[in-house]
Amino acid sequence: MALALITFLAVFVLVVSGGALLFYRAAILKRLSDVLPAEAGESGLMRQLAAARSGASLGYLVQPFHKVLPRSQEEISVVEQRLIRAGYRDKLHVNVFYASKVVVPVLLTVIATATGVYEYGAFFVYGLTLGLGFLIPDFWLSNRIAARQTAIRLGLPEALDLIVVCMEAGLSLDQAVLRTADELDMSQPVLSDELALLNLEQRAGRPRADCWKHLADRTDVDAMRSVVAILVQVDQFGTSVAKALRIHSETLRTRRRQEAEEQAAKTTVKLVFPLVFFIFPSIFVVVLGPAMITLLEAFDKYLLN
Repeated sequence: MALALITFLAVFVLVVSGGALLFYRAAILKRLSDVLPAEAGESGLMRQLAAARSGASLGYLVQPFHKVLPRSQEEISVVEQRLIRAGYRDKLHVNVFYASKVVVPVLLTVIATATGVYEYGAFFVYGLTLGLGFLIPDFWLSNRIAARQTAIRLGLPEALDLIVVCMEAGLSLDQAVLRTADELDMSQPVLSDELALLNLEQRAGRPRADCWKHLADRTDVDAMRSVVAILVQVDQFGTSVAKALRIHSETLRTRRRQEAEEQAAKTTVKLVFPLVFFIFPSIFVVVLGPAMITLLEAFDKYLLN
């Protein structure tokens, strides 16, 4: 049974790794294009054609699977919003998500059958593989959303400071946001991507307040909503944008420090359980073990006499 479980876990890890590489292919290609010199890589048109071909091939692969599950327009809207918050804005990603909810349970069932794990309880094993495979895409997407929101929350004070510096140097708010997006491309790629998309919406002709509100809805981060509320109020009342952003940046840093102190204060309570269940028993064995052995030997001698 141990060998079958190890084989099942190994094949499962390989399948998950392959799916992760498939999803992260665009990010890997972007990093390579940023690192390699322009003359060593393809031209921009060739890269776009390659991306289009890869997207078409991926769409061809998921075509037989993504329509298996019934879905309503409300569910598609919710999934699209979650994918956007995770950084996947293409319409193809919705089909890939629904296809994965069909393919992953089938793969887990095939793996369980091939490795022989089903022999230890077919009903339980197949029910577990189907249920777990159906929920894995949702868990993965929730994890990606949480990671992206954490990156935005941690990088926001740095971005606000850079916007303040750019505005004090003479740039307008829109130009400062664009320059901040360019400067944070390497250190904070998630936040840089969101700010670049904000700038594109403004160039398309949308009002500034609507663009910032869309940014808050896309990210769903409380700190970003606070920034948007401050910018909307500053734009309405005509006060200093740089001063307001500097104060809010300091507030975010203070809040982050307080959260770290809160987590550190909770450490003592969280350490009680490993101390009681793992450390104290070993200490009792080391300290009281020799004394117990001596007492048992003394009792044996006394009973023999």
